[in-house]
This record gives sequence, structure tokens and C-alpha cells, in this order.
Amino acid sequence: MISVIIPAFNEQENLDELYQRLSDVALKVKGHDFEFIFVDDCSADDTQKMLKILNEKDKRVKAIRFARNSGSHAALAAGLNSCCGDCAIALAADLQDPPELISSLVEKWEKGAKTVWAARSRRDGESFSVRIFSRIYYALINALTNIQVSALGADVFLIDRKVIEALRKMPEKHSSIYMAIAWLGFTQETICYVKEARHKGKSKWNLRMKVKLLLDSILSFSDIFIRLISIFGFLMAFSGFVYALSIICRYFFFGIPGQGWSSLIVAIFVLGGIQMIMLGILGEYVWRTFDESRNRPQYVVDYTIGLG
Repeated sequence: MISVIIPAFNEQENLDELYQRLSDVALKVKGHDFEFIFVDDCSADDTQKMLKILNEKDKRVKAIRFARNSGSHAALAAGLNSCCGDCAIALAADLQDPPELISSLVEKWEKGAKTVWAARSRRDGESFSVRIFSRIYYALINALTNIQVSALGADVFLIDRKVIEALRKMPEKHSSIYMAIAWLGFTQETICYVKEARHKGKSKWNLRMKVKLLLDSILSFSDIFIRLISIFGFLMAFSGFVYALSIICRYFFFGIPGQGWSSLIVAIFVLGGIQMIMLGILGEYVWRTFDESRNRPQYVVDYTIGLG
């Protein structure tokens, strides 16, 4: 069986078209049964009603409804925790990622790949700012962590049951599920596709979510900021010692007293600002550790449809 996991938040306008295209693809992929698990991230529109109708029409359609909005990564985690497939495919509900990719993903999986990424070769219908942020995000990920991902980005993936079981042992809340899959290793392959323009509706992926994802991705898989703080602290201490030594030498050997209240104030403000930034970075690490220690669930399920 192949499980297709689809996070959905206020996607009522796209569900009928998405279901039809998924059904068409399932007919073309021979030798496998399918289940379509929609994870409703507490939508405020008629998404939940439409999913109930689709389930009555086709029992392959299953649904998980969150009690509160928890984000697409939590939705993917919920789908992976509930799926029964020998492999699972993550797909967006907005039809920017064409369901027809499933055939190519399954073909790579049948040849032995445990993880198959669908990397974007081109992005249609997206603004210049969105494309720039995406490039910056993946460049920073590759530069600041020990995990290497496609510079073009990948929103669609297929993972084998072995990867699913390994991922279930990583119940981290402040993390990126894509980074976690890449970190796990296993045999990985990549295919390329064109990310299409959104079928209907507006994207809910705002700047705040993008910044949080960037922080979660770096802080969860890299200690580079902690190391930089230590290095910078050492350099500042060394610079301070050298500067103090130079003032003493100038006073005793040349009779030049220390001067410059303006430069002193500037130094205080600069160092104070840097120290606050350092404390903020440490606070991000501490907060994530504290939040994990409370053992609150990553998501809360209101009800399910078609699942045990």
C-alpha cells in the first residue's frame, strides 16, 4: 500500500480537483493500493465537510482533524504516525505540487531508494521575493548545518516504511521534518519537477512562519551559533586585553592619557547590542529544550475519519 499524506488548511476550493487527479494517478500506478490521508489543520472553511463527503464516496480517503492549528510539519507528522503504507508520500493540497509526480516517486522507490525527493527545477506563479527567500533558506541550511539539501528546495518526498519508523522515534516539536528525514540518511534519490502556480485560493505561508522554519531548521541541526559565541567572546576578550595594554604603554612611555568618551559610549552600545543578540540565541536554544521537556503533544486530534 502507498499512503499519500496531504496537509490542508482552508483548501476547500482545491479538494475536488486534487481528489480527481489523485484517483487518476492511482489507476496508473499498477500493483499498489492507495490511501489518501488528509490532515485538516483546523480549517475555518468547509474543508472538513468536503473530506467527510469524499470519504463517503471513496473509502481510500481518510482524514485527521486537528483541534487547533499546528502547522504543516505537525500535519505531516500526524499523517506519518497514522499511515499504513509500505511507503508514504507528502503532497500539498494547493496543487502547486502536481499529483502526477507520484508515478516517478514510486518508480525510484521500487528500484531501492528509501527516500525520494522531488526538487523544484522551476517555480511558476510565485513572486520574486518568495524565490529569493527560498534560495537564502537553502543556502543557509547547507552552509550552517552538516545536512546537505537541494539548493532548489523540495516540498514533496517519498519515504519507505523503514524511514517512517525511524522518524517516529524523533518526536521533536521545533524542527523541520524535511531536515529530519535528510538527517536520518538511508538511500536517497532525487527527481526534478516544475512547481506549478497555485490552483485556487491564497497561500497561508507567511513571513513569520518562514522565519520560524529557518530558526527551527538551523537550531535543531547545528551548534554553530554556540561555537561562534565562544569564538567571538574569546576575540573580544583578547582585543580588550590588547587595547588595555596599548593604553598603559602610551601613558607610561609617551605620557599620552586615555581619551575619547564618544568612542567609549559607542563601544558600550556595540558590545551591549552584541551581548543581547548572544543572549537571544542562547534563549532560543533554552526555550526549545524547555518546551521539549514539558512533553506537550506536537498536535491535538479532534477526530479522525476512516482511521482506526
